[in-house]
Amino acid sequence: MSRFTERLPLLPDQPLVRHTVTLALCLFALWMRWALDGILPPGYPFVSFFPAVIVSSFLFGPRCGIVAAVVCGLFAWYVFIPPRGAFDRGTITAMLFYTGVVTVDIWLVHLMQASNARLLAAREDVRQLAEERGHLVERAELLFQEMQHRVGNNLQMVGAVLSLQMRGLTEPTARRALSDAAARLQIIGTIQRQLYRQDGQLVPLDGFLAEVSGKIMASSARPGITCSLEAERDIVLRPDSAVPVALIVSEAIANALEHGFADRAAGSIALRVERRRDTIMLSVADDGHGLPPGLDPAATDSIGLRISRVLSQQLGAEMSLENRESGACMTLHLPLSRLAEPSDQAL
Repeated sequence: MSRFTERLPLLPDQPLVRHTVTLALCLFALWMRWALDGILPPGYPFVSFFPAVIVSSFLFGPRCGIVAAVVCGLFAWYVFIPPRGAFDRGTITAMLFYTGVVTVDIWLVHLMQASNARLLAAREDVRQLAEERGHLVERAELLFQEMQHRVGNNLQMVGAVLSLQMRGLTEPTARRALSDAAARLQIIGTIQRQLYRQDGQLVPLDGFLAEVSGKIMASSARPGITCSLEAERDIVLRPDSAVPVALIVSEAIANALEHGFADRAAGSIALRVERRRDTIMLSVADDGHGLPPGLDPAATDSIGLRISRVLSQQLGAEMSLENRESGACMTLHLPLSRLAEPSDQAL
């Protein structure tokens, strides 16, 4: 029914058809009143004509309603108001009553259709705004993704330039420094690419670390060493926290590959993430050689450990390194304040 009323008035571009149907309704009302003439008591000349006027106005608009009102009024005046064709006081009173009623009817129907037209126009405006907003959101997401990829590409390009510069060096310390810097820039570029999904939402920590660790393991060319991840779902870090965390994890994996499995072709690295009461615990454990005897993580000259220590301090987190029964383990305790707020999880 609502879909039908939304199309009213009908046939707006076919006035001949509308007026023809209107006249047909008037003739039908005349026939019905004539058929009921012997049943109805005297004094009901308009009983079948009011519906014809209302239906004409409802279906075809106020102009057809006015036409129906005039035609039906003439029928009632000439045929059913005695004396036929006269204009005495009673006839004038009856016709004024009829005119007032049909005027109100046509006006109310017109107001209803005008309100309906405004509602349809407003709905169409809302639909167009929604489509425009959808296009703007899609364009914003594309631009954001393009920006993310360009940042990642630029970082990786700088890393590639450093790698080229390293080839011209012969001094081992300088070559090692440039190699480490290039590798870290490559990792940062990878992290930047994986930080957001295509819709602009921040990637949960489990998916984020899975992508980053997978890239690192794939680039290590150590097929015998596996890396597994066990993490709670739907832990989302703020962007300014996710990148340092990924760098710390990357350093821990790189140290395990370089030192823990220095002369081993097989082994395993296990990442674990879980939410504690007041912290988020993240650990990277391996079954390699373990930490060298007497190693003090706070005093070591290792660039990777120093970077990890500085990043953990910036995060307000606690980082520890320890030997286990088999291998070593890096543990990071992040404060819950590093979790992303709902408003931060979108563009």
